[in-house]
Amino acid sequence: MRADRAPLELFHEWVDGPNVVLATATADGRPSARMVLLKSADERGFTFFSGYESRKGRELAENPRAALLFHRAGLQVRVEGRVERIADAESDAYWESRPAASRRSAAASHQSRPITSRAELEAAVAAQPAEPPRPQRWGGYRLIPDAYEFWEHRDDRLHERHLFRAREGGWDVVMLQP
Repeated sequence: MRADRAPLELFHEWVDGPNVVLATATADGRPSARMVLLKSADERGFTFFSGYESRKGRELAENPRAALLFHRAGLQVRVEGRVERIADAESDAYWESRPAASRRSAAASHQSRPITSRAELEAAVAAQPAEPPRPQRWGGYRLIPDAYEFWEHRDDRLHERHLFRAREGGWDVVMLQP
């Protein structure tokens, strides 16, 4: 692994899929993790979309720090940082790019809330207009990284680990023991 490059550049070299584990925690530290779809990773941060009133949305409102975990055979990347909502205009633009059926489902769903049956959910989706507007309870988040850890499998448990920590104007890099 070449740790002399910017962590975002190394991330793009290592990670090729959009699915990521997102870990959040309540204000008192109770953790939870789930898979989310990463929509972008650029100099602004890592962007994903969800319901603001979902469990993850409530946890991010209480504790706006999170971690992402990307994995493929022999490699993993952890990214940690603060999370903020993105601008409504950016959420609106992504909403409009989604297939109409996905928009209807998202508009109908009160994510993470109990429901009595699948039929009730399907009826709520069917009741949506053909082109529903983006609900105010749904939109994007961006994780702004302050740490990256790159882990590469090595035989005999002598894995290679590099930790990048944000500092003014760049990144400090340290090698960690396996």
